[in-house]
Amino acid sequence: MNQKVLQTLEYDKIKSQLSDFLSTPIGRQEADALQPITDVHIINYWLQETADAMMIDRLKGGIPLAKLADITPHLKRLNIQASLSATELAEIGNVLRNTSAISNFFIQMKDESIGESLEVLIEQAEQLETLPEVTKSIQTAIDSTGRINDEASYELKSVRGKIVGHENAIKNKMQEFTKGKTAQYLSDPIVTIRSDRYVLPVKAEYRSQFGGVVHDQSQTGLTLYIEPQAVVELSNKLSELRVKENAEEQRVLQELSAELEPHTNEIQQNVQILGHFDFVNAKARLAARLDAMQPTVSVENHISLRQAWHPLLDKKIAVANDISLGDSYKTIIITGPNTGGKTITIKTLGLLQLMAQSGLFITTRQPSTIGIFDEVFADIGDEQSIEQNLSTFSSHMANIVSMLDHIDDKTLVIFDELGAGTDPAEGAALAIAILDKVASLGAYTIATTHYPELKLYGYNRPETKNASMVFDVETLQPTYQFLMGVPGQSNALAIAKRLGFGEDVIGAAMALTDESDQDLNNMIADLVAQRDEVKKNNEELRSQLKATEEKSEALSEEQSKLEKERAHVILDAKNEANHIVAATKKQAEQLISEIRKERLRAGQRGELTEQELQARKGKLDQLRQNDSLEKNKILQKAKKVKELAPGDEITVRSYSQQGTLVKKHKNGQWEVEMGILKMLVDEDDIVKTEATVKAQKGKAKKKQQKIIRKTTSSGSTRASVKSSLDLRGIRYEAALTELDRYLDTAVLANISPVEIIHGKGTGALRQGVTEFLRSDRRVKSYHFASANAGGDGATIVELK
Repeated sequence: MNQKVLQTLEYDKIKSQLSDFLSTPIGRQEADALQPITDVHIINYWLQETADAMMIDRLKGGIPLAKLADITPHLKRLNIQASLSATELAEIGNVLRNTSAISNFFIQMKDESIGESLEVLIEQAEQLETLPEVTKSIQTAIDSTGRINDEASYELKSVRGKIVGHENAIKNKMQEFTKGKTAQYLSDPIVTIRSDRYVLPVKAEYRSQFGGVVHDQSQTGLTLYIEPQAVVELSNKLSELRVKENAEEQRVLQELSAELEPHTNEIQQNVQILGHFDFVNAKARLAARLDAMQPTVSVENHISLRQAWHPLLDKKIAVANDISLGDSYKTIIITGPNTGGKTITIKTLGLLQLMAQSGLFITTRQPSTIGIFDEVFADIGDEQSIEQNLSTFSSHMANIVSMLDHIDDKTLVIFDELGAGTDPAEGAALAIAILDKVASLGAYTIATTHYPELKLYGYNRPETKNASMVFDVETLQPTYQFLMGVPGQSNALAIAKRLGFGEDVIGAAMALTDESDQDLNNMIADLVAQRDEVKKNNEELRSQLKATEEKSEALSEEQSKLEKERAHVILDAKNEANHIVAATKKQAEQLISEIRKERLRAGQRGELTEQELQARKGKLDQLRQNDSLEKNKILQKAKKVKELAPGDEITVRSYSQQGTLVKKHKNGQWEVEMGILKMLVDEDDIVKTEATVKAQKGKAKKKQQKIIRKTTSSGSTRASVKSSLDLRGIRYEAALTELDRYLDTAVLANISPVEIIHGKGTGALRQGVTEFLRSDRRVKSYHFASANAGGDGATIVELK
């Protein structure tokens, strides 16, 4: 990409904003080297990086990078087996600690299922080499400020302990000189240091009365800094200990440097990855600052910017416009007077194109598409004054000539006021000839002009479209709204009339105006009027649609409220019924226990007691409530096809007791023997035991065939259940109720996985869905959808 266009379209100002968010030298180097590229795969990869980083920034506050020093020179020195200083090793240690922190950060996100929605950054984080042993060695030996710790070695700790002891002994001895008779010889009663020796400030006239070694004197010569003879031996010993300390420190540094040397390649790779994460972080935060969004890349070079504004303008006041190029037309001619916003419009298209090809998000309020161009050329000058001279015109023409040598069908060309600066007739003719030449080379072009001749040019060329900037004649102010399909309208006479010119002047001016120009202006006025009418109708339709949506939402809310109340009533009723059933069942169990005891004592068969048991059982059947109604229906359906025979081992469900079938009575009931008891039981209350099922293998095979045929016939039911649930627009509580109902249906239909669409919004519904799924026993696992399938706006659920 040519460097001139980057400056002309203010691309460097975007990069300057990007640098505001960088914290590492490598990240800054990557940002400085950023240029638009033409490889569609790399562009999409860069854009996906930015999307991943934006999701992390939104959910986690960004990748937690610390400020890191440039350790590249340190690694080069390690490669030649040099010994690093404590400060240099501390800077490498800081990088290694940050490497571990970032690696753990991404591992945690993966565990939280957030990583499922990240398409590229997770893979990059997996390439980090944490080097835990080397990191621990540096952390133990050197703190973050570059000071060698006492724990770096046993010898160092021992020497430093002795140093502290000698320093204290010297200080105590020196303090004795600051008191008593010798205090009168001192200019100040303090202990200070000169040439790494402890000294006292002695008045020069008392030099002979104060024995010791002079190490320094004041500028006036009135004070001598003397080391008393009494501490000379201690100070000498202290100096020896400090030499040992320094030698041990150098040994520790050499040992750490040698330990690091084999890992320089891994550390350098970590530095590059961390620097890249810093750069990606900056791209995401720039996108957040600009309120930008991810574009779609079109290899066919179809540009469709929807509600786009210039990224260097304040987004609160900037007018957003729709700009399309490259689909059915490859040239746009924007006509109309100056100061209407033509130049900022073409600059917006050009700059957003460069940003997208650099992997940066673009300032649009709706999803947009950009092309891939090998070159972008722009001829944009400053606003022209009335006195345009030949040198300005010549400069523009020379620039265009140089462009024509490099233009092809993969080029985007931007012209501002094409042909301006010379005679209008010749300038218009030259502008048309240049546009024809560029079109013949297959380039994509957007150009501005105030020449009326180019309005007809747009109508006469099938691949060219007219456009203009809307001007409000009532307020005499530009609206900065871009209007496709309608050429610019001259408003000079209308403005003059509103400013107070008389009818005689206006009439005379109109008489001098070319009739064809008047017809063209009238035609443009009609087009604008039609456009305004369509816009008004669209606004009315949107207003009606909004009112309808509000009513629908109110009805939905009311329905949700009623469903919630109904659910509470049913739940309360079921709970009450279940309490009654539990109490009655307990009474029945007690009664059975008593009857058994009585029969054992009496030795009776007990047909009379069986009637009492049947009465108890009838009450239980009337009271029993079961939450799994659907399951009961399935069981009842299954009972119809089972075959029972005398001698079968069965279970009586109402008593949870096992028994043996004796015979079937005419009324459809079975006589069942349970231990010493015999009783009549309804067939629906009987379930075969596993032993009975195994004993009937021949019959089981036929049943299995029936079940298979039955399952096949129920395929239409399964197919009718959708594999996704859209909760957007539904109130919080109603959405969770709907989710619960849908999971029941999906489990019964054996559908998995399913997609729950909850949208992004404020994140409340997404969090509610996540908490619901986390505690639901029907759910095996869940994670956010991939970025191109909705990201954290949808959750994929695997059912058990």
